[in-house]
Amino acid sequence: MSPQSSTKALDGGWGWVIVVVSFMAQFLAYGSPQSVGVLYPEWLEAFQEGKGMTAWVGSLVSGVGLIASPICSACVMNFGARPVTIFSGVMVAGGLMLSAFAPNVEFLIFSYGIVVGLGLGLVYAATVTITCQYFDKRRGLALGIVTTGTSVGGFIYATGQNELIELFGIDGCLLIIGALSLNVIACAGPMRPLQQPGYYLKQKAAYEKAEEQLFPPSEKLAVAKDSIKTAPGTAEKGAAANDLLITMETKDSLAYEKSFLSGLALVKIIKEKQKAYSTYFHSTAEFLHDRVFVSFCVTLFLFSLGAFPPVLFMEDVAQSEGLIDGVSVIPLVSIVAITTGVGKLVLGILTDIRWINSLYLYAFTVFGTGVALLVIPVAKNYVGLQILSGIVGFFSGNWAITPYVTTKIIGIEGLTQAYGILMFFGGFGIMLGPPVVGWFYDWTLSYDLAFYFSGTCVLLGGISFFLLALPCWDKNKKENPRPDIEYTSSCDKIASVA
Repeated sequence: MSPQSSTKALDGGWGWVIVVVSFMAQFLAYGSPQSVGVLYPEWLEAFQEGKGMTAWVGSLVSGVGLIASPICSACVMNFGARPVTIFSGVMVAGGLMLSAFAPNVEFLIFSYGIVVGLGLGLVYAATVTITCQYFDKRRGLALGIVTTGTSVGGFIYATGQNELIELFGIDGCLLIIGALSLNVIACAGPMRPLQQPGYYLKQKAAYEKAEEQLFPPSEKLAVAKDSIKTAPGTAEKGAAANDLLITMETKDSLAYEKSFLSGLALVKIIKEKQKAYSTYFHSTAEFLHDRVFVSFCVTLFLFSLGAFPPVLFMEDVAQSEGLIDGVSVIPLVSIVAITTGVGKLVLGILTDIRWINSLYLYAFTVFGTGVALLVIPVAKNYVGLQILSGIVGFFSGNWAITPYVTTKIIGIEGLTQAYGILMFFGGFGIMLGPPVVGWFYDWTLSYDLAFYFSGTCVLLGGISFFLLALPCWDKNKKENPRPDIEYTSSCDKIASVA
C-alpha cells in the first residue's frame, strides 16, 4: 500500500476488524495456557510425578514466549503478521494435540511448555504489531482491547476445560482445545498488511538491483519494448525477473568468492559485525549503569518468581487443604484471569493521569501482591482464597504499565532494547517460580512455606524499587520530566516490545 492509503486506514475502518481478529487470536491461543492451573492437578494424578517437576510445564509455556520475544518480533518484521499468525496457530494447536498423547511429564514439557510457548510468543508479537500499524491516536485503546483477550480467554477456558475434563478426560480435553486453537489460522485472514514485511522489501531491492546492473539506462527502453512483445503476461514477467535475479546472484557469488579468497571481504564483514555488537553491548551497559533500571529488572524478576505460581497452584492449594472437593464451577484460575484483565485497564488509565507517578504506582502493585501472597497460607476457607486470588490477579495487571515505567526510566529512544532486557528477567522469573514452589511442597508437604517465600520475594522487590526510585538519590541532578510518548513512533519499536 502507498503511504497515502496507509494514512487513510489509520484509527478506524478496517482497523477495528484487525482489533477483533487480534482479540480472538489471543483469546484462542492463550485460553488454555492462562488456565493451566485446571490441568495441573490432572497431570499430577495421571503421571504421579513431584509437584516441582510437573510445574515446569506451566512455567515454560508462559516463560518461553517472553524470553523468545526478540526472535518472535524479528519474524513478524521480516515475514509479516499474517504468515506468522498462521504458523503460530499451527504450533499452538499442534502442541496441545500432541500433549494429549504425552506418555510422561518430560514429553509434556516439550509439547505443551516449549512448542505451545513459542506459538504464544509468535501470535502475541503478530497481533500487537498489526494493531500498531492500523492505529495511531487510538493505539492505546486498541492495544488494551487486544491484550485483554488473554485474560478473557483464561477466564472462559478455565471453566470450559473443567467441564471437558469431566466429560472426556484430560486427553480428550486437550484434543478439543487444540482443535479450537486452529481457528487462530482463520484470524490471520483479515490481517491485511499496511507495511510490507522486510523479506518482501529485500526481494524487491534485489530485483531492482539486478535490473539496474544487467540493463544500463540506455538499454532500458529497448528492454521494456521487448518485454511487452515477448512477455505480455504476469507469469512471463515474473519468470524474466527471476532470471535476472538468479543471474545477479550468480555474478555476486562469483565476485564474493574472488574477494573471499583475498580475505578482504571476510575482514570487512567481521569488522562490521564487531562494530554492531560493540554498539549494542555499549548501550546495554549504559542501561545497566542506571540505578532505577537495574532495580526495575530485579523487581520484575522477583515479582515474576513469586506472583506467577498462584495461577498454577491455587486450585491445588484449595484441594490439598480440603477446602473444596474437585474444582469449583468458577475456578480460582478464572478469578485471577478476569481480575487481571480489569487490572490492566484500570492501571493503564491511572498511568495516563499526569499527577500519578507510574514508578510509585508499579511499586505499590508489587507491594500489594506480596502482602496478598503472605496472607494465602493464613486463609483457611475457600472464600478467602477467592478474595486473595482477585487481589493477586488485579495487581498482576501491572504488566500493562511496564512499558510506561520503562519509558519514564530510560526514555522512548531506548524502549526497544531496555524492554527486551526486562522481558528476559520476567521470563526467567516465570520459568523458575512454579518449580521452586513445587519443590518447597515436595520438601515440606505443605504450601505454607512456599507462599511465605514467594510473598517475601515480591515484597522485597516492591520495597526496594520504591526506595531506589525516590528522588532524594539524585539531589545534584535535575529531575528528568516525564517523557512525552508520541503516538507516531515507529511500529518497529512497538513490535519489539511485543
